[in-house]
Amino acid sequence: MRVALTGTPGTGKSAVAADLEHHGYRVVRLFDLAKQEGYVDGIDTKRNTQLVDTSKLNRYIKRTFVSDDLVFFEGHIGHHLKVMEKIVILRCHPKVLKRRLESKGWSAKKIQENIEAEALDVILCEAVEWHSQENIFEIDTTKKTVDDVAVSIIALVKRNFRPTKTYSIGQIDWSEELLYHSPSKE
Repeated sequence: MRVALTGTPGTGKSAVAADLEHHGYRVVRLFDLAKQEGYVDGIDTKRNTQLVDTSKLNRYIKRTFVSDDLVFFEGHIGHHLKVMEKIVILRCHPKVLKRRLESKGWSAKKIQENIEAEALDVILCEAVEWHSQENIFEIDTTKKTVDDVAVSIIALVKRNFRPTKTYSIGQIDWSEELLYHSPSKE
């Protein structure tokens, strides 16, 4: 089973992926795979981001990862890959996300872009365009440790990703943060 571990940058994907590996799960980092296979095909200079050819990456994963073995694919582009059978979206309250991205030394513009994307559910909206809602799960990482999040994902694995109210989509809503957020107040 191919499972995308996705979310806005700063929600904890890399740390949770490392913890899942520690628990014995196989994890593939999508950006590393894209670089290794030559699917990074440019730079968006306006957004200071490398571009990945998701069509080629999707075809490669479909050809290469054909067994029923569980593999997590970590990266904020995972939900764009139709070959993914389940999608786990990590979420984080925008105020906490801001602190996390600041600690990484990100520019104010890039931080604001990602805070807005998180508040507007951009990853979730994109995921719903590509995948059935019953195959998408959301986990709020705001007040959880990395291991808590990994344990939540492992619980989903043990339930064979059957739909669950706890992690069903649409329960997390930070849209009001945009109404009351003023960069000058912070």
